[in-house]
Amino acid sequence: MSGDPSADDRVRIIVIGGGTAGWMTAAGLVGLLPAACTVHLVESEEIGIVGVGEATLPHLRAYLERLGIDEAEFMAATDATYKLGIEFRDFGRIGDRYIHPFGTYGRPLADIGFHHYWLRRHAEGAPVPPIGAYSAGVAAAEARRFERPGTDPDDPTTSFGYAYQFDATRFAPFLRRWAEARGARRTEGRVVAVERDAGDGAVRAVTLADGTRIEGDLFIDCSGFRSLLLGQELAEPWEDWSHWLPCDRAVAVPSASPDAPTEPFTRATATLVGWRWRIPLRHRVGNGHVYASAFCDDERAAELLLAGLDGPALAEPRFLKFRAGRRRRSFVGNVVAVGLASGFLEPLESTSIYLVQAAITALVEHFPDAHVADIDRDGFNAAIDAEYDRIRDFLILHYHATTRDDSPFWNHVRTMTVPDTLAEKMELWRATAQVAHYRHGLFLEPSWVAVYLGQGVVPHGWDPRADQPEGAGLDRALSGLSRAIADRVARMPTHDAALAAIAAGARA
Repeated sequence: MSGDPSADDRVRIIVIGGGTAGWMTAAGLVGLLPAACTVHLVESEEIGIVGVGEATLPHLRAYLERLGIDEAEFMAATDATYKLGIEFRDFGRIGDRYIHPFGTYGRPLADIGFHHYWLRRHAEGAPVPPIGAYSAGVAAAEARRFERPGTDPDDPTTSFGYAYQFDATRFAPFLRRWAEARGARRTEGRVVAVERDAGDGAVRAVTLADGTRIEGDLFIDCSGFRSLLLGQELAEPWEDWSHWLPCDRAVAVPSASPDAPTEPFTRATATLVGWRWRIPLRHRVGNGHVYASAFCDDERAAELLLAGLDGPALAEPRFLKFRAGRRRRSFVGNVVAVGLASGFLEPLESTSIYLVQAAITALVEHFPDAHVADIDRDGFNAAIDAEYDRIRDFLILHYHATTRDDSPFWNHVRTMTVPDTLAEKMELWRATAQVAHYRHGLFLEPSWVAVYLGQGVVPHGWDPRADQPEGAGLDRALSGLSRAIADRVARMPTHDAALAAIAAGARA
Protein backbone atom coordinates (compact mmCIF):
# COMPACT_ATOMS: atom_id res chain seq x y z
CA MET A 1 0.00 0.00 0.00
CA SER A 2 2.77 2.43 0.86
CA GLY A 3 4.95 1.49 -2.11
CA ASP A 4 7.78 0.68 0.27
CA PRO A 5 8.77 -3.02 0.05
CA SER A 6 10.26 -2.85 3.54
CA ALA A 7 6.80 -2.13 4.92
CA ASP A 8 5.32 -5.46 3.73
CA ASP A 9 5.73 -7.21 7.07
CA ARG A 10 4.41 -4.30 9.13
CA VAL A 11 0.82 -3.95 10.27
CA ARG A 12 -1.01 -1.59 7.94
CA ILE A 13 -2.93 0.81 10.16
CA ILE A 14 -5.67 2.97 8.66
CA VAL A 15 -6.84 5.84 10.87
CA ILE A 16 -10.30 7.11 9.93
CA GLY A 17 -10.68 10.73 10.98
CA GLY A 18 -8.25 13.46 11.94
CA GLY A 19 -8.69 16.04 14.66
CA THR A 20 -7.09 15.59 18.05
CA ALA A 21 -7.89 11.87 18.36
CA GLY A 22 -6.74 10.97 14.86
CA TRP A 23 -3.48 12.85 14.87
CA MET A 24 -2.61 11.92 18.47
CA THR A 25 -3.08 8.29 17.43
CA ALA A 26 -1.06 8.66 14.23
CA ALA A 27 1.76 10.48 16.01
CA GLY A 28 1.79 7.98 18.86
CA LEU A 29 2.03 4.96 16.59
CA VAL A 30 4.67 6.29 14.18
CA GLY A 31 6.62 7.61 17.16
CA LEU A 32 6.46 4.52 19.35
CA LEU A 33 6.09 1.62 16.89
CA PRO A 34 7.85 2.67 13.69
CA ALA A 35 9.18 -0.84 13.06
CA ALA A 36 5.85 -2.55 13.73
CA CYS A 37 3.39 -0.60 11.61
CA THR A 38 2.69 1.88 8.86
CA VAL A 39 0.13 4.62 9.47
CA HIS A 40 -2.24 6.02 6.85
CA LEU A 41 -4.76 8.62 8.05
CA VAL A 42 -7.89 9.49 6.09
CA GLU A 43 -9.74 12.70 6.89
CA SER A 44 -12.06 15.13 5.19
CA GLU A 45 -11.76 18.88 5.51
CA GLU A 46 -15.55 18.99 5.10
CA ILE A 47 -15.84 17.61 8.63
CA GLY A 48 -14.80 20.10 11.30
CA ILE A 49 -13.11 19.51 14.64
CA VAL A 50 -15.42 19.23 17.65
CA GLY A 51 -12.87 20.93 19.91
CA VAL A 52 -15.04 20.87 23.05
CA GLY A 53 -12.08 20.75 25.42
CA GLU A 54 -8.93 22.81 25.41
CA ALA A 55 -7.76 21.84 28.88
CA THR A 56 -5.74 18.75 29.75
CA LEU A 57 -4.35 16.61 32.55
CA PRO A 58 -0.66 16.16 33.44
CA HIS A 59 -0.58 12.86 31.55
CA LEU A 60 -0.29 14.80 28.28
CA ARG A 61 3.20 15.85 29.37
CA ALA A 62 4.20 12.19 29.44
CA TYR A 63 2.80 11.72 25.93
CA LEU A 64 4.81 14.65 24.58
CA GLU A 65 7.96 13.61 26.42
CA ARG A 66 7.68 10.01 25.27
CA LEU A 67 7.52 11.18 21.66
CA GLY A 68 10.38 13.62 22.18
CA ILE A 69 8.24 16.67 21.45
CA ASP A 70 9.74 19.87 22.84
CA GLU A 71 7.45 21.57 25.36
CA ALA A 72 8.32 25.11 24.31
CA GLU A 73 7.68 24.30 20.65
CA PHE A 74 4.34 22.69 21.46
CA MET A 75 3.22 25.57 23.68
CA ALA A 76 4.20 28.20 21.12
CA ALA A 77 2.36 26.37 18.34
CA THR A 78 -0.86 26.02 20.34
CA ASP A 79 -0.82 29.32 22.32
CA ALA A 80 -0.75 27.21 25.46
CA THR A 81 -0.74 28.26 29.09
CA TYR A 82 0.15 26.21 32.15
CA LYS A 83 -2.54 24.52 34.25
CA LEU A 84 -2.18 23.62 37.93
CA GLY A 85 -5.71 22.38 38.47
CA ILE A 86 -9.40 23.19 38.13
CA GLU A 87 -11.31 25.72 40.21
CA PHE A 88 -14.90 24.75 40.99
CA ARG A 89 -17.43 27.38 41.97
CA ASP A 90 -20.97 26.96 43.32
CA PHE A 91 -21.04 23.16 43.04
CA GLY A 92 -21.55 22.10 46.67
CA ARG A 93 -23.57 25.20 47.42
CA ILE A 94 -23.73 28.71 45.99
CA GLY A 95 -20.72 30.74 47.13
CA ASP A 96 -18.40 27.76 47.60
CA ARG A 97 -15.15 27.51 45.68
CA TYR A 98 -12.24 25.10 45.75
CA ILE A 99 -9.37 24.03 43.52
CA HIS A 100 -8.82 20.42 42.52
CA PRO A 101 -5.01 20.42 42.17
CA PHE A 102 -2.61 18.17 40.33
CA GLY A 103 -0.72 16.93 43.35
CA THR A 104 -0.88 15.88 46.97
CA TYR A 105 -1.89 17.53 50.23
CA GLY A 106 0.88 17.71 52.81
CA ARG A 107 2.78 14.53 53.48
CA PRO A 108 1.71 11.26 55.11
CA LEU A 109 2.80 10.54 58.67
CA ALA A 110 3.29 6.95 59.84
CA ASP A 111 1.68 5.80 56.59
CA ILE A 112 -1.50 7.72 57.43
CA GLY A 113 -2.73 10.16 54.81
CA PHE A 114 -2.31 13.83 55.62
CA HIS A 115 -6.02 14.57 55.35
CA HIS A 116 -6.74 12.38 58.40
CA TYR A 117 -4.64 14.66 60.62
CA TRP A 118 -6.19 17.75 59.06
CA LEU A 119 -9.70 16.39 59.61
CA ARG A 120 -8.93 15.63 63.25
CA ARG A 121 -7.66 19.11 64.08
CA HIS A 122 -10.43 20.75 62.06
CA ALA A 123 -13.05 18.76 63.98
CA GLU A 124 -11.35 19.64 67.28
CA GLY A 125 -11.70 23.34 66.50
CA ALA A 126 -8.00 24.09 65.98
CA PRO A 127 -7.32 27.21 63.88
CA VAL A 128 -6.09 25.29 60.84
CA PRO A 129 -6.40 26.87 57.38
CA PRO A 130 -8.33 25.21 54.55
CA ILE A 131 -6.73 22.01 53.28
CA GLY A 132 -5.72 23.80 50.07
CA ALA A 133 -3.08 25.68 52.06
CA TYR A 134 -1.18 22.38 52.27
CA SER A 135 -1.04 21.95 48.51
CA ALA A 136 1.70 23.76 46.60
CA GLY A 137 -0.41 23.45 43.46
CA VAL A 138 -3.39 25.18 45.04
CA ALA A 139 -1.24 27.90 46.59
CA ALA A 140 0.52 28.64 43.30
CA ALA A 141 -2.76 28.67 41.39
CA GLU A 142 -4.30 31.09 43.89
CA ALA A 143 -1.26 33.36 43.57
CA ARG A 144 -1.22 33.15 39.74
CA ARG A 145 2.35 31.88 39.87
CA PHE A 146 4.08 28.98 38.16
CA GLU A 147 7.33 27.08 38.32
CA ARG A 148 8.08 23.53 37.31
CA PRO A 149 8.04 21.29 40.38
CA GLY A 150 11.18 19.84 41.88
CA THR A 151 12.13 16.20 41.63
CA ASP A 152 11.76 15.12 45.27
CA PRO A 153 8.34 13.41 45.57
CA ASP A 154 8.55 13.54 49.38
CA ASP A 155 8.93 17.32 49.46
CA PRO A 156 5.41 18.74 49.93
CA THR A 157 6.49 22.11 48.54
CA THR A 158 7.27 20.47 45.19
CA SER A 159 4.78 17.59 45.10
CA PHE A 160 2.51 19.01 42.45
CA GLY A 161 2.06 18.47 38.74
CA TYR A 162 0.97 20.59 35.85
CA ALA A 163 -0.81 20.31 32.54
CA TYR A 164 -1.66 22.66 29.67
CA GLN A 165 -4.51 24.79 28.39
CA PHE A 166 -4.26 25.19 24.63
CA ASP A 167 -6.08 25.96 21.40
CA ALA A 168 -7.51 22.60 20.29
CA THR A 169 -7.81 23.79 16.68
CA ARG A 170 -4.02 24.21 16.56
CA PHE A 171 -3.05 20.99 18.29
CA ALA A 172 -4.07 18.60 15.50
CA PRO A 173 -2.19 20.53 12.77
CA PHE A 174 0.90 20.60 15.01
CA LEU A 175 0.76 16.82 15.47
CA ARG A 176 0.06 16.31 11.78
CA ARG A 177 3.29 18.06 10.82
CA TRP A 178 5.19 16.01 13.40
CA ALA A 179 3.66 12.68 12.33
CA GLU A 180 4.03 13.24 8.57
CA ALA A 181 7.69 14.12 9.08
CA ARG A 182 8.09 10.64 10.57
CA GLY A 183 6.33 8.66 7.89
CA ALA A 184 2.61 8.98 8.55
CA ARG A 185 0.63 9.26 5.33
CA ARG A 186 -2.50 11.38 4.91
CA THR A 187 -5.27 11.17 2.32
CA GLU A 188 -7.97 13.79 1.96
CA GLY A 189 -11.38 12.26 1.46
CA ARG A 190 -14.71 11.19 2.90
CA VAL A 191 -15.41 7.51 3.50
CA VAL A 192 -18.54 6.39 1.64
CA ALA A 193 -18.24 2.59 1.81
CA VAL A 194 -16.69 -0.05 4.05
CA GLU A 195 -15.60 -3.42 2.67
CA ARG A 196 -15.69 -6.40 5.05
CA ASP A 197 -14.46 -9.97 4.82
CA ALA A 198 -17.21 -12.40 3.95
CA GLY A 199 -15.86 -14.91 6.42
CA ASP A 200 -14.88 -13.26 9.68
CA GLY A 201 -16.49 -9.86 9.10
CA ALA A 202 -13.21 -7.97 9.53
CA VAL A 203 -12.88 -4.63 7.77
CA ARG A 204 -10.62 -5.03 4.74
CA ALA A 205 -10.86 -1.65 3.03
CA VAL A 206 -12.67 1.67 2.83
CA THR A 207 -13.72 3.53 -0.29
CA LEU A 208 -13.67 7.31 -0.51
CA ALA A 209 -16.07 9.62 -2.32
CA ASP A 210 -13.63 9.99 -5.23
CA GLY A 211 -13.45 6.21 -5.67
CA THR A 212 -10.11 5.67 -3.93
CA ARG A 213 -9.92 2.28 -2.19
CA ILE A 214 -7.63 1.93 0.84
CA GLU A 215 -6.78 -1.47 2.32
CA GLY A 216 -5.48 -2.13 5.81
CA ASP A 217 -4.93 -4.70 8.54
CA LEU A 218 -6.05 -2.66 11.57
CA PHE A 219 -8.55 0.21 11.39
CA ILE A 220 -8.61 2.98 14.03
CA ASP A 221 -11.98 4.74 14.20
CA CYS A 222 -11.37 8.39 15.10
CA SER A 223 -14.49 9.63 13.33
CA GLY A 224 -15.92 11.38 16.38
CA PHE A 225 -19.52 11.11 17.44
CA ARG A 226 -20.42 9.47 14.09
CA SER A 227 -18.40 6.39 15.08
CA LEU A 228 -18.32 5.45 11.42
CA LEU A 229 -16.75 2.02 11.80
CA LEU A 230 -17.47 0.83 15.35
CA GLY A 231 -20.91 2.36 15.78
CA GLN A 232 -22.36 2.47 12.28
CA GLU A 233 -20.69 -0.39 10.41
CA LEU A 234 -20.17 -2.87 13.28
CA ALA A 235 -23.23 -1.67 15.26
CA GLU A 236 -21.47 -2.03 18.61
CA PRO A 237 -24.09 -1.29 21.30
CA TRP A 238 -24.01 1.97 23.25
CA GLU A 239 -24.19 2.13 27.05
CA ASP A 240 -26.20 5.25 27.86
CA TRP A 241 -25.21 7.04 31.07
CA SER A 242 -27.42 10.09 30.63
CA HIS A 243 -29.56 9.08 33.63
CA TRP A 244 -26.49 9.81 35.76
CA LEU A 245 -24.93 12.55 33.63
CA PRO A 246 -27.93 14.39 32.14
CA CYS A 247 -25.98 17.23 30.50
CA ASP A 248 -26.27 16.62 26.75
CA ARG A 249 -25.55 19.99 25.16
CA ALA A 250 -22.80 22.60 25.11
CA VAL A 251 -22.52 26.09 23.68
CA ALA A 252 -19.02 27.51 23.21
CA VAL A 253 -17.61 30.94 22.36
CA PRO A 254 -14.12 32.49 22.48
CA SER A 255 -13.63 35.85 24.15
CA ALA A 256 -10.90 38.47 24.38
CA SER A 257 -8.44 38.09 27.25
CA PRO A 258 -9.09 40.51 30.11
CA ASP A 259 -6.46 42.97 31.31
CA ALA A 260 -5.52 40.79 34.27
CA PRO A 261 -2.95 38.14 35.19
CA THR A 262 -3.38 34.90 33.24
CA GLU A 263 -4.76 32.24 35.52
CA PRO A 264 -2.87 28.93 35.62
CA PHE A 265 -6.04 26.94 36.06
CA THR A 266 -9.32 26.10 34.37
CA ARG A 267 -12.52 27.33 35.99
CA ALA A 268 -15.85 25.47 36.18
CA THR A 269 -18.78 27.50 37.51
CA ALA A 270 -22.06 25.75 38.23
CA THR A 271 -25.22 27.27 36.75
CA LEU A 272 -28.89 26.52 37.31
CA VAL A 273 -28.81 23.92 34.51
CA GLY A 274 -25.19 22.71 34.31
CA TRP A 275 -21.86 24.52 34.40
CA ARG A 276 -19.68 27.00 32.52
CA TRP A 277 -16.02 26.51 31.64
CA ARG A 278 -13.35 29.17 31.34
CA ILE A 279 -9.96 28.30 29.85
CA PRO A 280 -7.34 31.10 29.59
CA LEU A 281 -5.00 30.86 26.59
CA ARG A 282 -2.24 33.15 25.39
CA HIS A 283 -4.33 34.84 22.70
CA ARG A 284 -7.89 34.50 23.99
CA VAL A 285 -10.15 32.82 26.53
CA GLY A 286 -12.14 29.68 25.75
CA ASN A 287 -15.65 29.67 27.24
CA GLY A 288 -18.48 27.20 27.19
CA HIS A 289 -21.69 26.19 28.91
CA VAL A 290 -22.50 22.50 29.39
CA TYR A 291 -26.18 22.01 30.15
CA ALA A 292 -29.07 19.54 30.18
CA SER A 293 -31.61 20.11 27.42
CA ALA A 294 -34.31 18.57 29.62
CA PHE A 295 -33.97 21.57 31.92
CA CYS A 296 -32.93 24.38 29.56
CA ASP A 297 -33.32 25.43 25.93
CA ASP A 298 -30.44 26.55 23.71
CA GLU A 299 -31.34 30.24 23.82
CA ARG A 300 -31.31 30.40 27.60
CA ALA A 301 -28.06 28.40 27.77
CA ALA A 302 -26.37 30.88 25.43
CA GLU A 303 -27.66 33.81 27.50
CA LEU A 304 -26.15 32.34 30.67
CA LEU A 305 -22.83 31.82 28.88
CA LEU A 306 -22.58 35.28 27.36
CA ALA A 307 -23.59 36.95 30.62
CA GLY A 308 -20.60 35.35 32.34
CA LEU A 309 -17.87 36.43 29.90
CA ASP A 310 -15.14 38.71 31.23
CA GLY A 311 -14.23 40.01 27.76
CA PRO A 312 -15.94 40.70 24.43
CA ALA A 313 -17.05 37.62 22.48
CA LEU A 314 -14.88 36.98 19.41
CA ALA A 315 -17.35 34.82 17.47
CA GLU A 316 -20.94 33.67 17.43
CA PRO A 317 -21.85 30.95 19.95
CA ARG A 318 -21.48 27.42 18.60
CA PHE A 319 -23.79 24.62 19.77
CA LEU A 320 -22.88 20.97 20.25
CA LYS A 321 -24.94 17.90 21.04
CA PHE A 322 -23.70 14.77 22.80
CA ARG A 323 -24.69 12.05 25.22
CA ALA A 324 -22.77 10.52 28.07
CA GLY A 325 -21.77 6.90 27.75
CA ARG A 326 -19.52 4.53 25.85
CA ARG A 327 -19.59 1.67 23.39
CA ARG A 328 -19.88 -1.68 25.13
CA ARG A 329 -16.53 -2.59 23.55
CA SER A 330 -14.00 -0.27 21.98
CA PHE A 331 -11.99 -2.97 20.15
CA VAL A 332 -14.13 -5.26 17.96
CA GLY A 333 -12.75 -7.45 15.20
CA ASN A 334 -9.93 -5.43 13.67
CA VAL A 335 -11.48 -2.04 14.51
CA VAL A 336 -10.35 0.08 17.46
CA ALA A 337 -12.34 3.18 18.41
CA VAL A 338 -10.43 6.08 19.94
CA GLY A 339 -11.87 9.29 21.37
CA LEU A 340 -15.47 10.26 20.72
CA ALA A 341 -16.01 7.23 18.49
CA SER A 342 -15.52 5.12 21.63
CA GLY A 343 -17.45 7.19 24.16
CA PHE A 344 -18.07 10.61 25.63
CA LEU A 345 -17.76 12.07 29.11
CA GLU A 346 -18.32 15.78 29.50
CA PRO A 347 -15.18 17.90 29.99
CA LEU A 348 -15.83 18.71 33.65
CA GLU A 349 -12.45 17.27 34.66
CA SER A 350 -10.65 17.72 31.30
CA THR A 351 -10.58 14.00 30.58
CA SER A 352 -11.33 13.92 26.83
CA ILE A 353 -7.74 14.10 25.61
CA TYR A 354 -6.63 11.82 28.45
CA LEU A 355 -9.03 9.12 27.20
CA VAL A 356 -7.50 9.39 23.73
CA GLN A 357 -4.06 9.00 25.25
CA ALA A 358 -5.20 6.06 27.39
CA ALA A 359 -6.47 4.29 24.27
CA ILE A 360 -3.17 4.86 22.46
CA THR A 361 -1.26 3.49 25.45
CA ALA A 362 -3.51 0.43 25.67
CA LEU A 363 -3.16 -0.19 21.94
CA VAL A 364 0.62 -0.03 22.14
CA GLU A 365 0.61 -2.41 25.09
CA HIS A 366 -1.75 -4.85 23.32
CA PHE A 367 -0.53 -4.25 19.80
CA PRO A 368 -1.52 -7.11 17.51
CA ASP A 369 0.13 -8.52 14.47
CA ALA A 370 -1.74 -8.63 11.16
CA HIS A 371 -4.03 -11.26 12.69
CA VAL A 372 -5.77 -9.80 15.74
CA ALA A 373 -6.05 -12.21 18.68
CA ASP A 374 -8.78 -12.28 21.31
CA ILE A 375 -6.22 -11.66 24.05
CA ASP A 376 -5.29 -8.33 22.46
CA ARG A 377 -8.90 -7.20 22.19
CA ASP A 378 -9.81 -8.39 25.68
CA GLY A 379 -6.84 -6.67 27.29
CA PHE A 380 -7.53 -3.41 25.48
CA ASN A 381 -11.25 -3.42 26.29
CA ALA A 382 -10.67 -4.18 29.97
CA ALA A 383 -8.27 -1.25 30.26
CA ILE A 384 -10.56 1.22 28.48
CA ASP A 385 -13.66 0.06 30.35
CA ALA A 386 -11.91 0.72 33.66
CA GLU A 387 -10.90 4.21 32.54
CA TYR A 388 -14.41 5.19 31.48
CA ASP A 389 -16.13 3.66 34.51
CA ARG A 390 -13.82 5.33 37.06
CA ILE A 391 -14.06 8.73 35.39
CA ARG A 392 -17.85 8.37 35.16
CA ASP A 393 -18.14 7.89 38.92
CA PHE A 394 -15.85 10.82 39.64
CA LEU A 395 -17.86 13.15 37.42
CA ILE A 396 -21.17 12.04 38.95
CA LEU A 397 -19.73 12.89 42.39
CA HIS A 398 -19.44 16.58 41.39
CA TYR A 399 -23.19 16.72 40.73
CA HIS A 400 -24.48 14.39 43.43
CA ALA A 401 -22.40 15.80 46.30
CA THR A 402 -24.36 19.03 46.62
CA THR A 403 -26.88 20.71 48.89
CA ARG A 404 -28.20 22.90 46.09
CA ASP A 405 -31.97 22.84 45.75
CA ASP A 406 -32.44 26.06 43.80
CA SER A 407 -33.40 24.50 40.45
CA PRO A 408 -35.00 21.33 39.06
CA PHE A 409 -31.63 20.31 37.60
CA TRP A 410 -29.83 20.33 40.96
CA ASN A 411 -32.76 18.67 42.70
CA HIS A 412 -32.52 15.87 40.14
CA VAL A 413 -28.79 15.18 40.41
CA ARG A 414 -28.79 15.60 44.22
CA THR A 415 -31.53 13.01 44.74
CA MET A 416 -30.82 10.56 41.90
CA THR A 417 -29.65 6.99 42.51
CA VAL A 418 -25.94 6.75 41.70
CA PRO A 419 -23.99 3.68 40.51
CA ASP A 420 -23.27 1.15 43.24
CA THR A 421 -19.56 1.65 42.65
CA LEU A 422 -19.86 5.33 43.57
CA ALA A 423 -22.29 4.76 46.44
CA GLU A 424 -19.81 2.37 48.03
CA LYS A 425 -16.97 4.86 47.65
CA MET A 426 -19.02 7.64 49.28
CA GLU A 427 -20.13 5.39 52.15
CA LEU A 428 -16.52 4.40 52.86
CA TRP A 429 -15.43 8.04 52.86
CA ARG A 430 -18.24 9.25 55.11
CA ALA A 431 -17.56 6.53 57.67
CA THR A 432 -13.75 6.44 57.78
CA ALA A 433 -12.29 9.21 55.54
CA GLN A 434 -10.79 6.43 53.44
CA VAL A 435 -10.61 6.75 49.66
CA ALA A 436 -11.28 3.53 47.79
CA HIS A 437 -8.13 2.32 46.05
CA TYR A 438 -8.00 0.71 42.62
CA ARG A 439 -5.17 -0.47 40.41
CA HIS A 440 -6.32 0.95 37.10
CA GLY A 441 -7.99 4.19 36.21
CA LEU A 442 -7.66 7.91 36.67
CA PHE A 443 -8.05 10.10 39.79
CA LEU A 444 -6.26 8.84 42.86
CA GLU A 445 -6.71 9.74 46.54
CA PRO A 446 -5.89 13.49 46.45
CA SER A 447 -8.44 14.09 43.69
CA TRP A 448 -11.26 12.43 45.62
CA VAL A 449 -10.24 14.28 48.80
CA ALA A 450 -10.35 17.58 46.92
CA VAL A 451 -13.91 17.08 45.66
CA TYR A 452 -15.26 15.46 48.82
CA LEU A 453 -14.05 18.25 51.09
CA GLY A 454 -14.53 20.98 48.51
CA GLN A 455 -18.20 20.09 48.20
CA GLY A 456 -18.87 19.60 51.88
CA VAL A 457 -18.81 15.82 52.15
CA VAL A 458 -17.13 15.70 55.57
CA PRO A 459 -16.58 12.23 57.04
CA HIS A 460 -17.84 11.21 60.45
CA GLY A 461 -14.44 9.91 61.48
CA TRP A 462 -10.86 9.39 60.44
CA ASP A 463 -8.09 6.88 60.93
CA PRO A 464 -7.81 6.48 64.73
CA ARG A 465 -4.03 6.43 64.46
CA ALA A 466 -4.22 10.11 63.55
CA ASP A 467 -5.28 10.76 67.18
CA GLN A 468 -1.89 9.73 68.54
CA PRO A 469 0.18 12.92 68.01
CA GLU A 470 -0.17 15.56 70.71
CA GLY A 471 -2.37 18.43 69.50
CA ALA A 472 0.00 21.34 70.04
CA GLY A 473 2.88 19.56 68.34
CA LEU A 474 0.68 18.61 65.42
CA ASP A 475 -0.43 22.23 65.07
CA ARG A 476 3.18 23.38 64.97
CA ALA A 477 3.92 20.88 62.21
CA LEU A 478 0.86 21.95 60.24
CA SER A 479 1.74 25.62 60.62
CA GLY A 480 5.34 25.02 59.54
CA LEU A 481 4.19 23.10 56.48
CA SER A 482 1.75 25.77 55.29
CA ARG A 483 4.44 28.46 55.79
CA ALA A 484 6.99 26.45 53.82
CA ILE A 485 4.57 26.09 50.92
CA ALA A 486 3.64 29.78 51.04
CA ASP A 487 7.33 30.78 51.09
CA ARG A 488 8.11 28.60 48.08
CA VAL A 489 5.19 29.96 46.11
CA ALA A 490 6.19 33.53 46.91
CA ARG A 491 9.55 32.87 45.23
CA MET A 492 7.96 31.53 42.05
CA PRO A 493 7.71 33.77 38.98
CA THR A 494 4.27 34.88 37.95
CA HIS A 495 2.43 32.71 35.48
CA ASP A 496 2.73 35.42 32.82
CA ALA A 497 6.48 35.67 33.40
CA ALA A 498 6.83 31.90 33.06
CA LEU A 499 4.87 32.01 29.79
CA ALA A 500 7.04 34.83 28.47
CA ALA A 501 10.17 32.84 29.33
CA ILE A 502 9.05 29.72 27.52
CA ALA A 503 7.93 31.79 24.52
CA ALA A 504 11.38 33.36 24.38
CA GLY A 505 12.93 29.90 24.56
CA ALA A 506 10.77 28.71 21.66
CA ARG A 507 11.84 31.68 19.54
CA ALA A 508 15.47 30.99 20.35
